[in-house]
Amino acid sequence: MDARRAVVFVHGNPETDAVWSPLIAELGRGDVVCLSPPGFGAPFPPGFGCTVREYRDWLIGQLERFDGPVDLVGHDWGGGHVVNVAMARPDLLHSWATDAIGVFDPAYAWHNLAQGWQTPGTGEESVGRLLGGTTEQRAAYLVGRGIAEPVASRLADGQDEAMGRAILALYRSAAQPVMADLGRELPAAARRPGLCLARHGGRQRGLRGDAPSRRRARVPVWPCSTGWVTGGWCKIRHAGRGRSGSSGRPWAMRRATDRRAAAGRDESNER
Repeated sequence: MDARRAVVFVHGNPETDAVWSPLIAELGRGDVVCLSPPGFGAPFPPGFGCTVREYRDWLIGQLERFDGPVDLVGHDWGGGHVVNVAMARPDLLHSWATDAIGVFDPAYAWHNLAQGWQTPGTGEESVGRLLGGTTEQRAAYLVGRGIAEPVASRLADGQDEAMGRAILALYRSAAQPVMADLGRELPAAARRPGLCLARHGGRQRGLRGDAPSRRRARVPVWPCSTGWVTGGWCKIRHAGRGRSGSSGRPWAMRRATDRRAAAGRDESNER
């Protein structure tokens, strides 16, 4: 890596790194690194079981390869992995942003689709419907959800049997109280400036009842009317409305860094 601080994006479910391409084009910098979680556009390492803790350790291993702390951005389950790293290894981060901090709250209940995936038999049937059909049929469904055709085709091409296995194993490993137990370490994430992105005026998956989680991690929430947050892949449809500033850093990271003083963090804790 060069001397410029690395910006790293981690996507979620049921996606590949293609989901970031419209936003990256708007940022106007060619050095953004997209890390694909195993099973979600990347092969499984030997013996990888697709549990929430294994994904955390996978991401830690990837970040350890960089020359210094990175600006880390996660969406959906990628956002969950980001929070897990912020709690376990804040030394690897310069700043972090997530749209899924609420899943670490003790009161959080998984949405109905996730509860189905966590149920043997029901989960297999549900994933089969989600990822079934031809690539063209899956792409057409995504286009119907508002995703531009080139991106939809790339996403659909990555929605395979391996992704289905990863979805089931990941969600079953994350059934409560697992996430709430992990969330006990949220105060450790406050050692680095963080930001919680929320879809303004919408019902944000992973943010219901998230106020206690945000307080423990000492992160501000940034309501976004059309940002790259969950709720129908709106980051793809409206990527052009969330741009980087003159510094060239992603707006999420710029905002997180600017909030250091407001969050009351001592500069010595950020190094």
